[in-house]
Amino acid sequence: MSTVVTVTSHSIYRRKETLQSWKLFARTATREEKRIKFKKVMSSIKVECVIKEQNEVGESPVWEEKDSTLLYVDIMGKRVSRWNSLTNQIDSIATEKLVGSVVPRQAGGYVIAEGTRFAFVDWVKRSVTPVANVDDREKPNTRFNDGKVDPAGRLFAGTMGLDMKPDVTDGALYTLLPDHSVVQHFDQVHLSNGLDWSLDHRIFYYIDSLAFMVEAFDYDIQTGGLSNRRMVYNMEKDEGIPDGMCIDTEGKLWVACYNAGRVLRIDPQTGKRLQTVKLPAEKTTSCCFGGKDYSDLYVTSAYAGMDADSLAKHPEAGCTFKVSGLGVKGIPPFSYTG
Repeated sequence: MSTVVTVTSHSIYRRKETLQSWKLFARTATREEKRIKFKKVMSSIKVECVIKEQNEVGESPVWEEKDSTLLYVDIMGKRVSRWNSLTNQIDSIATEKLVGSVVPRQAGGYVIAEGTRFAFVDWVKRSVTPVANVDDREKPNTRFNDGKVDPAGRLFAGTMGLDMKPDVTDGALYTLLPDHSVVQHFDQVHLSNGLDWSLDHRIFYYIDSLAFMVEAFDYDIQTGGLSNRRMVYNMEKDEGIPDGMCIDTEGKLWVACYNAGRVLRIDPQTGKRLQTVKLPAEKTTSCCFGGKDYSDLYVTSAYAGMDADSLAKHPEAGCTFKVSGLGVKGIPPFSYTG
């Protein structure tokens, strides 16, 4: 059964039960008890605009537990930002090129995928240092888009054509290895986007946005190799374009839907949509879990390409939202080990 929840920025309600107690309830409760419980959880969901600074294309949110900050990029704005949830302050560093994604680095600072290169960001020195590029493997007029670190500390990131035409497949998927070398996994990609790994690290989930589906690969954690590509979810007509993605502690995927103002919760084992959470921004771009115990879902959005009428109807376009009361939790992000 799929549920649709429309929520607004009013009356904070935090669900205090632990994930363990929810699983116990799911195993022992009757069907009627589950129905009543599910209805209460749905009514507790709240969406709040927490970062009011608007991004042309906000993307790549990552929660930093140590400082209670949210890391993210504005692709078209060419900047990497950190929002402090305790002080509500935003600190940003400009990038030279269009920046598709940012991830934490184990040695300190961050790694970004900008233009057609990877670079290290030293937040203290306010510097950006190129590490590796893929110019020799890319077609003209492409750039990096979404990226994420795998459980072994490798950085996966994909590219896309700048014109974003449905019939153009100039993108590819790459890995920046800890020794700073780059591996290309495959090409013929329309618009490389969301990615994550199953909880047992045996499956890699991937989105090529203009293919309008979520795919899966068998994953070799030892080598970083991919095999056995298949579809796990086919987008429905009203669900827009699949964009960024993350996974929760129950192994379910959360997919931000561009041009549809929503995030879907998907069961990759059954291919079923379990839940829909709507947001007051049509161009929802990506999502990650964060906050205390990783129980909040942060969702980025965009305003690029919107005309005056659309912006008037969606004044929070480009803002970043926090969804609380979902009753599920996420996992901490992995850091690049190079």
